[in-house]
Amino acid sequence: MANLSPFVSRGLFDELFRDVNPGYFIKPLHGDALPTQIKVDIKENPSEFIVEAEIPGTSKENIHVNIDGNVVSIRAEISQVDSQTKDDKLLRSERYYGEVSRSFQLPVDIDDSTSKARYENGVLTLNLLKKQKQAGQRMTIE
Repeated sequence: MANLSPFVSRGLFDELFRDVNPGYFIKPLHGDALPTQIKVDIKENPSEFIVEAEIPGTSKENIHVNIDGNVVSIRAEISQVDSQTKDDKLLRSERYYGEVSRSFQLPVDIDDSTSKARYENGVLTLNLLKKQKQAGQRMTIE
């Protein structure tokens, strides 16, 4: 007889009971694990990179963007606010909280003085202007 125990996981067991009677097994939970990293889409045109980063559940004041040459770092603090009344009891909360970050390297340096950032509906949009290459200067020979 085959041993099926390696193939049966707690997740599968939970899914089975969730499908059978979703309201029966409600367990208290406060916050899921944070995502492993911020998800980004990066587009390029001749003058800039456009980065769209998913950062739901935070305010723009809790998002920090750092540019160092061609390395872009995004860090966000996501906090969970519990709003309960005296008659309500929190049974389950699947929102995560904590700090997430992401760094990536672009093929050219970024002009951080003219780049712009906008945060709307959980998406951070960065317009990162490419630093213009300066023409080489002729050295004076002494």
